[in-house]
Amino acid sequence: MIKLKRGDNYMLFPRIRSLREDKDITQKQLSEILSCSQRVYSNYERGELDIPTDILIKLANYHNVSIDFLLSQTDNPKRNK
Repeated sequence: MIKLKRGDNYMLFPRIRSLREDKDITQKQLSEILSCSQRVYSNYERGELDIPTDILIKLANYHNVSIDFLLSQTDNPKRNK
């Protein structure tokens, strides 16, 4: 897990927050779905912790989007089949 330096905590993954807010759920609710603490999930949203692969997969499955979309590598949220 990559820990970013203090002061570097710009939003690395803005889409995970946006998708969560679109579903009108709290960080606590999503952290329970992902089996992590609310604090850890909050650190993902703020970019203070890199998101592990297993959590990326769970997020993509939950939001029904591609991992590339979550990581802002594409603007197309559709998954390849």
